[in-house]
Amino acid sequence: DAPDAVRRQAAPIGTRTIPALVVLGAMVLVLTTGVIPAAAAALIAAIAMVLLGVISVEQAQRSLAWTTLILVAGMIPLSTAITQTGAADLLASTIVSLAGGGGPYLLLLGLFVITAVMGQLISNTATALILIPIAISVAAESGISALPLLMCVNVASAAALMTPVATPANMMVMGPGGYTFGDYVKFGLPVMLLYLLVAVFLVPVWWPL
Repeated sequence: DAPDAVRRQAAPIGTRTIPALVVLGAMVLVLTTGVIPAAAAALIAAIAMVLLGVISVEQAQRSLAWTTLILVAGMIPLSTAITQTGAADLLASTIVSLAGGGGPYLLLLGLFVITAVMGQLISNTATALILIPIAISVAAESGISALPLLMCVNVASAAALMTPVATPANMMVMGPGGYTFGDYVKFGLPVMLLYLLVAVFLVPVWWPL
Protein backbone atom coordinates (compact mmCIF):
# COMPACT_ATOMS: atom_id res chain seq x y z
CA ASP A 1 0.00 0.00 0.00
CA ALA A 2 0.95 3.64 -0.31
CA PRO A 3 2.50 5.20 2.84
CA ASP A 4 -0.64 7.28 3.47
CA ALA A 5 -2.81 4.15 3.30
CA VAL A 6 -0.51 2.33 5.71
CA ARG A 7 -0.68 5.24 8.17
CA ARG A 8 -4.49 5.18 8.02
CA GLN A 9 -4.50 1.45 8.83
CA ALA A 10 -2.02 1.65 11.72
CA ALA A 11 -2.60 2.72 15.32
CA PRO A 12 0.03 5.14 16.65
CA ILE A 13 2.39 4.07 19.44
CA GLY A 14 1.27 5.52 22.76
CA THR A 15 -1.19 4.75 25.54
CA ARG A 16 -2.91 2.16 23.34
CA THR A 17 0.26 0.10 22.95
CA ILE A 18 -0.08 -1.75 26.30
CA PRO A 19 -3.72 -2.85 25.75
CA ALA A 20 -2.81 -3.98 22.23
CA LEU A 21 0.10 -6.11 23.48
CA VAL A 22 -2.02 -7.56 26.31
CA VAL A 23 -4.81 -8.56 23.89
CA LEU A 24 -2.27 -10.03 21.46
CA GLY A 25 -0.55 -12.00 24.23
CA ALA A 26 -3.88 -13.29 25.53
CA MET A 27 -4.92 -14.40 22.05
CA VAL A 28 -1.62 -16.27 21.51
CA LEU A 29 -1.99 -17.94 24.91
CA VAL A 30 -5.56 -19.04 24.14
CA LEU A 31 -4.51 -20.33 20.70
CA THR A 32 -1.64 -22.27 22.25
CA THR A 33 -3.74 -23.91 24.95
CA GLY A 34 -6.72 -24.56 22.68
CA VAL A 35 -9.23 -23.48 25.34
CA ILE A 36 -11.58 -22.14 22.66
CA PRO A 37 -11.57 -22.54 18.86
CA ALA A 38 -9.02 -20.44 16.95
CA ALA A 39 -11.68 -18.53 15.01
CA ALA A 40 -13.45 -17.54 18.23
CA ALA A 41 -10.17 -16.46 19.86
CA ALA A 42 -9.27 -14.24 16.92
CA LEU A 43 -12.76 -12.72 16.78
CA ILE A 44 -12.78 -11.97 20.53
CA ALA A 45 -9.33 -10.38 20.26
CA ALA A 46 -10.48 -8.19 17.36
CA ILE A 47 -13.56 -7.05 19.30
CA ALA A 48 -11.38 -6.35 22.35
CA MET A 49 -9.09 -4.15 20.26
CA VAL A 50 -12.08 -2.00 19.26
CA LEU A 51 -13.69 -1.91 22.72
CA LEU A 52 -10.38 -0.89 24.36
CA GLY A 53 -9.96 1.92 21.84
CA VAL A 54 -6.78 0.51 20.27
CA ILE A 55 -8.33 0.96 16.83
CA SER A 56 -11.60 2.41 15.59
CA VAL A 57 -14.34 0.48 13.82
CA GLU A 58 -13.41 2.31 10.59
CA GLN A 59 -9.75 1.25 10.90
CA ALA A 60 -10.82 -2.34 11.52
CA GLN A 61 -13.03 -2.31 8.43
CA ARG A 62 -10.26 -0.84 6.26
CA SER A 63 -7.81 -3.55 7.38
CA LEU A 64 -10.04 -6.42 6.22
CA ALA A 65 -8.69 -8.28 3.16
CA TRP A 66 -12.03 -8.71 1.41
CA THR A 67 -10.57 -10.63 -1.54
CA THR A 68 -9.12 -13.27 0.77
CA LEU A 69 -12.30 -13.46 2.86
CA ILE A 70 -14.52 -13.95 -0.19
CA LEU A 71 -12.10 -16.50 -1.70
CA VAL A 72 -11.94 -18.60 1.47
CA ALA A 73 -15.70 -18.35 1.99
CA GLY A 74 -16.21 -19.58 -1.57
CA MET A 75 -13.72 -22.43 -1.31
CA ILE A 76 -15.04 -23.91 1.97
CA PRO A 77 -18.35 -25.06 0.34
CA LEU A 78 -16.35 -26.44 -2.61
CA SER A 79 -14.14 -28.40 -0.20
CA THR A 80 -17.27 -29.74 1.55
CA ALA A 81 -18.84 -30.67 -1.79
CA ILE A 82 -15.71 -32.56 -2.87
CA THR A 83 -15.99 -34.64 0.31
CA GLN A 84 -19.76 -35.25 0.32
CA THR A 85 -20.13 -36.08 -3.38
CA GLY A 86 -17.46 -38.77 -3.22
CA ALA A 87 -15.05 -36.86 -5.48
CA ALA A 88 -12.39 -36.88 -2.76
CA ASP A 89 -12.63 -40.67 -2.38
CA LEU A 90 -12.47 -41.13 -6.16
CA LEU A 91 -9.39 -38.94 -6.50
CA ALA A 92 -7.83 -40.59 -3.46
CA SER A 93 -8.36 -44.06 -4.93
CA THR A 94 -6.70 -42.91 -8.16
CA ILE A 95 -3.71 -41.46 -6.32
CA VAL A 96 -3.33 -44.58 -4.17
CA SER A 97 -3.58 -46.88 -7.19
CA LEU A 98 -0.91 -44.90 -9.04
CA ALA A 99 1.52 -44.24 -6.19
CA GLY A 100 0.46 -46.55 -3.36
CA GLY A 101 2.59 -49.44 -4.57
CA GLY A 102 5.71 -47.36 -4.06
CA GLY A 103 5.08 -46.81 -0.36
CA PRO A 104 4.03 -43.80 1.72
CA TYR A 105 6.93 -41.64 0.58
CA LEU A 106 5.79 -41.93 -3.02
CA LEU A 107 2.29 -40.99 -1.85
CA LEU A 108 3.73 -37.86 -0.22
CA LEU A 109 5.63 -37.05 -3.40
CA GLY A 110 2.52 -37.47 -5.55
CA LEU A 111 0.41 -35.34 -3.22
CA PHE A 112 3.12 -32.67 -3.15
CA VAL A 113 3.34 -32.51 -6.95
CA ILE A 114 -0.45 -32.25 -7.39
CA THR A 115 -0.76 -29.55 -4.72
CA ALA A 116 2.29 -27.59 -5.91
CA VAL A 117 1.15 -27.57 -9.55
CA MET A 118 -2.37 -26.42 -8.62
CA GLY A 119 -0.89 -23.79 -6.31
CA GLN A 120 0.92 -22.13 -9.22
CA LEU A 121 -2.28 -21.74 -11.23
CA ILE A 122 -4.86 -20.73 -8.61
CA SER A 123 -4.69 -19.23 -5.13
CA ASN A 124 -2.64 -21.37 -2.76
CA THR A 125 -5.35 -20.88 -0.11
CA ALA A 126 -7.95 -22.33 -2.48
CA THR A 127 -5.57 -25.15 -3.37
CA ALA A 128 -5.19 -26.15 0.29
CA LEU A 129 -8.95 -26.13 0.84
CA ILE A 130 -9.49 -28.33 -2.22
CA LEU A 131 -6.71 -30.82 -1.41
CA ILE A 132 -7.30 -31.24 2.34
CA PRO A 133 -10.30 -33.62 2.00
CA ILE A 134 -8.46 -35.53 -0.73
CA ALA A 135 -5.42 -35.95 1.54
CA ILE A 136 -7.63 -37.27 4.35
CA SER A 137 -9.22 -39.77 1.96
CA VAL A 138 -5.79 -40.85 0.68
CA ALA A 139 -4.72 -41.53 4.28
CA ALA A 140 -7.84 -43.61 4.91
CA GLU A 141 -7.39 -45.57 1.65
CA SER A 142 -3.75 -46.36 2.36
CA GLY A 143 -4.13 -46.97 6.11
CA ILE A 144 -1.62 -44.36 7.27
CA SER A 145 -1.87 -41.30 9.52
CA ALA A 146 -3.54 -38.26 7.95
CA LEU A 147 -1.27 -35.79 9.75
CA PRO A 148 1.84 -36.14 7.53
CA LEU A 149 -0.30 -35.95 4.40
CA LEU A 150 -2.05 -32.81 5.64
CA MET A 151 1.30 -31.22 6.53
CA CYS A 152 2.57 -32.17 3.07
CA VAL A 153 -0.39 -30.28 1.55
CA ASN A 154 0.42 -27.37 3.87
CA VAL A 155 4.04 -27.18 2.74
CA ALA A 156 3.19 -27.66 -0.94
CA SER A 157 0.50 -24.97 -0.80
CA ALA A 158 3.00 -22.56 0.72
CA ALA A 159 5.37 -23.22 -2.19
CA ALA A 160 3.40 -20.90 -4.49
CA LEU A 161 6.52 -19.30 -5.92
CA MET A 162 6.82 -20.09 -9.63
CA THR A 163 4.13 -17.82 -11.11
CA PRO A 164 2.99 -14.25 -10.37
CA VAL A 165 -0.64 -15.40 -10.09
CA ALA A 166 0.02 -17.96 -7.34
CA THR A 167 -0.39 -15.44 -4.51
CA PRO A 168 -1.28 -11.72 -4.33
CA ALA A 169 2.19 -10.99 -2.91
CA ASN A 170 3.84 -12.37 -6.05
CA MET A 171 1.74 -10.09 -8.25
CA MET A 172 2.32 -7.04 -6.03
CA VAL A 173 6.11 -7.15 -6.43
CA MET A 174 6.09 -7.96 -10.16
CA GLY A 175 5.71 -4.35 -11.36
CA PRO A 176 7.93 -2.55 -8.83
CA GLY A 177 10.61 -5.24 -9.11
CA GLY A 178 10.56 -5.29 -12.92
CA TYR A 179 10.13 -9.09 -12.90
CA THR A 180 9.04 -11.19 -15.85
CA PHE A 181 7.12 -14.48 -15.75
CA GLY A 182 10.36 -16.36 -16.35
CA ASP A 183 12.01 -14.76 -13.31
CA TYR A 184 9.49 -16.46 -11.04
CA VAL A 185 10.33 -19.86 -12.52
CA LYS A 186 14.07 -19.20 -12.38
CA PHE A 187 14.10 -18.27 -8.71
CA GLY A 188 11.08 -20.24 -7.58
CA LEU A 189 12.14 -23.66 -8.87
CA PRO A 190 15.18 -24.12 -6.55
CA VAL A 191 13.11 -23.03 -3.54
CA MET A 192 10.31 -25.37 -4.67
CA LEU A 193 12.77 -28.28 -4.62
CA LEU A 194 13.72 -27.36 -1.04
CA TYR A 195 10.02 -27.37 -0.09
CA LEU A 196 9.70 -30.80 -1.72
CA LEU A 197 12.53 -32.22 0.38
CA VAL A 198 10.91 -30.82 3.53
CA ALA A 199 7.44 -32.17 2.65
CA VAL A 200 8.56 -35.66 1.63
CA PHE A 201 11.48 -36.38 3.97
CA LEU A 202 11.30 -34.02 6.97
CA VAL A 203 7.53 -33.93 7.58
CA PRO A 204 7.37 -37.71 8.33
CA VAL A 205 10.09 -37.24 10.97
CA TRP A 206 7.87 -34.95 13.03
CA TRP A 207 4.51 -36.50 12.03
CA PRO A 208 5.17 -40.25 11.56
CA LEU A 209 3.38 -42.05 8.76
